Amino acid sequence: MRVAAPVVAAVPSDLAPFLDPVEGVEVEVYDPRDRDRVPGGGRDVDVLSLPMVAGPWLRRMDEVPGLRGVVLASAGFEHALPYLPDGVEMANAVEVHDTATAEMALALMLASQRHLPKHVLSQAAETWDRSTPEGQPWRSLADSTVLVLGYGGIGKALTRRLLAAECEVVAVASRDREGDELVDRVHGTDRLPELLPTADVLAVCVPLTDATTGLVDAQVLAALPDDALVVNVARGGVVDTAALMAECASGRLRAALDVTDPEPLPDGHPLWSTPGVLVVPHVGGASPASFPRMGRYLHRQLTAYRDRGRLDHVVATGGAHA
Repeated sequence: MRVAAPVVAAVPSDLAPFLDPVEGVEVEVYDPRDRDRVPGGGRDVDVLSLPMVAGPWLRRMDEVPGLRGVVLASAGFEHALPYLPDGVEMANAVEVHDTATAEMALALMLASQRHLPKHVLSQAAETWDRSTPEGQPWRSLADSTVLVLGYGGIGKALTRRLLAAECEVVAVASRDREGDELVDRVHGTDRLPELLPTADVLAVCVPLTDATTGLVDAQVLAALPDDALVVNVARGGVVDTAALMAECASGRLRAALDVTDPEPLPDGHPLWSTPGVLVVPHVGGASPASFPRMGRYLHRQLTAYRDRGRLDHVVATGGAHA
């Protein structure tokens, strides 16, 4: 049912330039760094859009009057659940960060397979050194088998890039199903024991839920072949950090991580110095490509709310989390 009165949406100033007008929706632009002026400027707000870096209003959503819906600018949403007011629906950012995150996953794979961290250190030392680290073999991403764990938007975006890089992709999701234009079959996680030994690279792309917390544990890691690479662009809690460090410290596995557990990774944490591990500070979605995509997604969400009085892709409701 179309909402009769004009919908009021509070939109952060970093996203407002990328949002086209929506008929029947009045946009109140707010400065997400301003801790004193409530989004909406005191008006009742139907939909609150949070910025790319959530800022103080993530924790103060209950101060926004009249709030009925929240649109996150992140695919992950677990960090927002404790602050969601009762009865308020929350949608995460669907397809917004797929491009940027898949790009980061591919970059981490290429950097690790082609020994780029070692060459960066050689450049800093102004040393022309063509050797591999500690006598490791030359590697390539081409002709590798990559097991993509999590075949949602990010997993599909990554698969497109991996196929272009001449990889064989094995897609795995929560349940077994028919394939699509990219893969012949999407395998269920129950088949991991037989699929993991075939993987040169394990790319972790699943959301963090009760079912996926600790999914990549010591048993999963042990099933990977020697010299396999674990790439995590999901959430740190999906991977057992202690088990991963043990495998990498032994030299059996390698890892390239955009996310960690704990996060932020504290200074002096042993993961920083574990051999064979590349860590970047959760910047997979930090790309200018995400802003126009978020603008288009927010436009669709405001249109849906105007037409039906509800957001699409609701992942939780305050007081009754999905």
